[in-house]
Order: sequence, then structure tokens, then C-alpha cells
Amino acid sequence: MPTPQKGQVLIEVHAASLNRIDSYFLAGGLQTWLKAELPQTLGGDFAGVITEIGENISDFKIGDEVYGNAGVYRGGSGSLAEFVVSNVINIAFKPSSLDFTSSAALPLTAASALQGIEDELKAAGGQKILIQGGAGGIGSLAIQIAKMHGAYVAATAKTDDVEFAKSLGADEVIDYKVQDVSQILKDYDGIFNTASPAEANKLFKVLKKGGKFVSMAGQPDPELAKQHEVTAIGETTKTSSEQLTKIATLIDSGKLKVYIEKAFPFAETKKAFEYFETQHPRGKIVVNIQ
Repeated sequence: MPTPQKGQVLIEVHAASLNRIDSYFLAGGLQTWLKAELPQTLGGDFAGVITEIGENISDFKIGDEVYGNAGVYRGGSGSLAEFVVSNVINIAFKPSSLDFTSSAALPLTAASALQGIEDELKAAGGQKILIQGGAGGIGSLAIQIAKMHGAYVAATAKTDDVEFAKSLGADEVIDYKVQDVSQILKDYDGIFNTASPAEANKLFKVLKKGGKFVSMAGQPDPELAKQHEVTAIGETTKTSSEQLTKIATLIDSGKLKVYIEKAFPFAETKKAFEYFETQHPRGKIVVNIQ
């Protein structure tokens, strides 16, 4: 049982969700990036109930239903566990309109979408934004947020997910299985890449001069950015109580919806990872701890 330290809370986890960073850690990234001693518990996003309070905590109490990120890279103890310790700056009250399963699907993906669309691209009416990977966990939320701000949104998705991306509000959806987005779109103000970095370089042609390329899949090529006279940013998401509170408000007001493709029981966490890494799921994959 982990013990909360100053500025931390102990949470009984009801559900946790998988993110790409978890797959990276599973492949050895905990040692290459964090230089962490093993064993460590995987998982960041969670939803659950506070069972113990550390020192200097005044905003939460035992019994509060919360959600947030407790990854080891955020100073937590890892969310794929029955109990988790999290820094209080990385949690908030969960959306009142959602259950624990749906709430656990939100923290890192919704924070990433907010940071990319609002903070980096500063989406607004009259802008054209391309969201690469529009049916995934981050992309599905990014489409909704960009439309919320009045932008014209194009998205890429595989054949089976084209209609899903349209249902989220995308004005135009390109089936990347049969179409080359770089040959179809041009003069866009911004790109938010949530997909593989393998073909990211050709996306520069979609942007107009002065545009901005924000990528969740590593830093876009700085030389190509210079050639195309655009700004390129590799986004590293930072979750915070303020962000999570805003996300919960958007959810409870009906302005934002979260999508879960499949939920696995805790005992089948390995199967959850296998599915997550091979199926390119629509929305999120969640593990129900209890």
C-alpha cells in the first residue's frame, strides 16, 4: 500500500485508461527516459475515491470522487493498481455526469487536446485546422474542442472511422488508407498531429506560411519547418488541477464527449495493452480495477 506524502492523496482506483506513453514505458522507456529503478507500476490516468490525505491538503477530503494522472513521470505511483498515490496538483473532482470508467478515459487525452488546440494553435473562427488521427483518444476530443472555438476542421481517419470522425463535428474527413492528405489540403493555419510520426514530414505542405505544426508524436523536423516558414512544436502535455476542472466543466455542460471503444477487467490488463497496441482503437481503452 503506497503512503501519501506532503501534497499527496491516496486513492482507491475504480478505473484507469491506457495512453501511448504507457506503451513506451512497457517497451523499456522507464529506464531510458526516467532512469527509473524497476519494478514500477504502469499507468497514469485514473478515476477513484480518496481514502487518505497527506499533509497540507485543504481542497479535498476523504470520500471525494476524483480523477487525474498518477503516472510515475508525474510523481505518482502508477494507476494500474488498486490504490494509487497522486500529487494533488494532478487531480480534480471527476465530472459529475460520468461514471468512473468514462472519467478515467479523460485526463491525459483531454489535457493534450486542450493544450494543443487552445494553448498552441489558439483555434478560432476563420481558421483551418487539420487533426491527424481524428478517431483516436486525443484526436476525437481535439475535433470537438476545435469546433467549439469555431474553426474549420479537417481530420484523417481510417476507412472504418470516417463516419465516426464526421459525427464528432469534423467538416472534412480524409481516409488515409486510400487518400494522401498532403495532396488534398492546402493553406491551413494549423496541424495537430496525434498519429504516427512516420509520415509527418509531408504534412508541412498542408500549412500556409506562418502556420503552426503541433505534434504529439515527437518534434517535427525543424529544417522542414524553416523551409516552409512555419512554426513546429513537439507537445509535452502537462496535466493540472486547473485543466482537469475545466475538462470536467466541459463534460458536464455537454460541450465535450468522451468515447471508449473497449473496457477490460483488471485481470486482463495484458490483453488491454495488446488490443491498444494492435487495433488503433476508436477513442479510449479502459481497465476497470473494480
